[in-house]
Amino acid sequence: MNKADLLAASLDEFLDVSPDVEAAAVVSTDGLPIASALPPYVEEDRLAAMSAALLTLGERAASGLGKGSLAQVFVEGEHGHVVLMSAGDSAVLVAVTSGEAKVGLTLYEMRKTVAQISQHMDSTPSSEPGPVQEDIVEKSSADMVAAIEPTTPPPSTTWGPPPAAPNAEPVSSWQ
Repeated sequence: MNKADLLAASLDEFLDVSPDVEAAAVVSTDGLPIASALPPYVEEDRLAAMSAALLTLGERAASGLGKGSLAQVFVEGEHGHVVLMSAGDSAVLVAVTSGEAKVGLTLYEMRKTVAQISQHMDSTPSSEPGPVQEDIVEKSSADMVAAIEPTTPPPSTTWGPPPAAPNAEPVSSWQ
């Protein structure tokens, strides 16, 4: 069995033991779909992109508040839940549940499935090619966001009101 088949089998098994889970997917930490078991009304690319956004916010909140590495993100809506759980360094298990889902049981089954997915993602069968470049550097989505957001203003930036226009006349009073 190749990696894709192993991941699909793990998702199928998860859905078999979790009847209140409506959709499940394995996505990369940068928002690309890896494997999924979705109903027709859920778009794979859209679910993966939303998962990446939630993951980024969760990572920033956990690390920014001194709570360490992100373990899971839990979103509760009127009609159900969306749960993201880390599955190793490069993947996330996403589950979309109905409103009647037993949350504790869903989280328990997700942890079991995450352990399987982590093993599948970490294994590299000899029949699959390795990376093309050996100097590829992986960064988490939080690292990428942090890299583009300035934390302090550049030295030449002056905070305060903008300078007056060069030919502007001062306003002496309001009429």
